[in-house]
Amino acid sequence: MKQWQLLFTGCLIFSAPIVFAATDAGKQKLQSSYELMSAENKAMQDDPSLNPAMFWVGDGEALWNKPSAQNNKSCASCHGNVQKSMRGVATAFPKMIKGRLQTLEGQINQCRVGAQGAPVLPYDSKELLSLTALIANQSKGMPIAVRETPENKAAMQKGRQSFYERMGQLNLSCAQCHEERAGLKLGGSFIPQGHPNAYPIYRLEWQTLGSLQRRLRNCMSGVRAQQYEYGSPEMAQLELFLMWRARGLPMESPGVRP
Repeated sequence: MKQWQLLFTGCLIFSAPIVFAATDAGKQKLQSSYELMSAENKAMQDDPSLNPAMFWVGDGEALWNKPSAQNNKSCASCHGNVQKSMRGVATAFPKMIKGRLQTLEGQINQCRVGAQGAPVLPYDSKELLSLTALIANQSKGMPIAVRETPENKAAMQKGRQSFYERMGQLNLSCAQCHEERAGLKLGGSFIPQGHPNAYPIYRLEWQTLGSLQRRLRNCMSGVRAQQYEYGSPEMAQLELFLMWRARGLPMESPGVRP
């Protein structure tokens, strides 16, 4: 049976209304999708000499120290040694900054424009992925620390709504796969709980590094739904809820996935 047929069958099975509450599956112990990978794929992620995403980390380090053509300032000019200044930073994103919900990629671009006079880097461009992977890698092994606060409460609720709301021609929600059916199989592959603790990730399917927003857009396309735009408030809100949902899981960035 083809994957779209399985998804359509799932649409018929999951016909009960979705409620905004933790299901029994949602109460399961948090599990990274790393635990569902083969021993070979785990070894690829764990060994820096085998992890293909480390090429982007290396490129990110070069960009970190590269002076801007506009004012001769680099990331290092303000933040110094990336291993010290960025330790733990990625565990708290997305977060509210001056009244606006900001993703890590968005903050990188804000720094480029404001401090370096440099142009915005497009989402999923090699340069933005490299800088994001470099910064996220400094928090590897640290627990996700996103909390719900009075400042981010409204954005959190909108992200939560996106996660539980049915969408697309297949009329499926994120929760129906990643909470109710987590751990079961779809098309021969295990369905993960859907935690973002390894992004940016190198997907063997993509043969390149990709952002969390790329993966979310893939899922939306899979259920025949209109995709949120890269860098949109809706994407940031969904990222916020997903990171809050994964709080306590250790960061694995940059990860490897099938």
